[in-house]
Amino acid sequence: MTVQNGRDLLIKMDMTGDGSFETVAGLRATRLAFNAETVDVTSMGSAGGWRELLGGAGVRSASISGSGVFRDEATDARARQAFFDAEVPRFQVVIPGFGRVEGPFQITGLEYAGSYNGEASYELSLASAGVLAFVAEPGAGDPGDGGEGGSPAGEDEGEAP
Repeated sequence: MTVQNGRDLLIKMDMTGDGSFETVAGLRATRLAFNAETVDVTSMGSAGGWRELLGGAGVRSASISGSGVFRDEATDARARQAFFDAEVPRFQVVIPGFGRVEGPFQITGLEYAGSYNGEASYELSLASAGVLAFVAEPGAGDPGDGGEGGSPAGEDEGEAP
């Protein structure tokens, strides 16, 4: 895989609830993070006193964040409305050269800022609110195959890590 351009890591929001995704306007920085809680099952009988974890038992989650300049476009209005209405719309995060993650997210933080001699800016924070799916980009390698080849689009669908 070649080095990818950071500006191609996009956050897209379902604007109408029917899968009509648009890129959130004005973002300069984006981030996607996956998390998994551990369930410790260590006991006095654990081999060598080493911690033991119960695989697949913890809660998995993802968070998205972004910051940028306020452009007052349709996506800005939709994000603001989703926040105030406590909606859980679908979002996509496009990971260039790899694929996309899609699922329901709640906007948990929305901040606006500005200074007298600068641009108006905003920050956006989202928390996963259900099952996420990963769809590999055509020609992108599977995480387990060393980056060689990959499956056609649609064949790698499944829960995100």
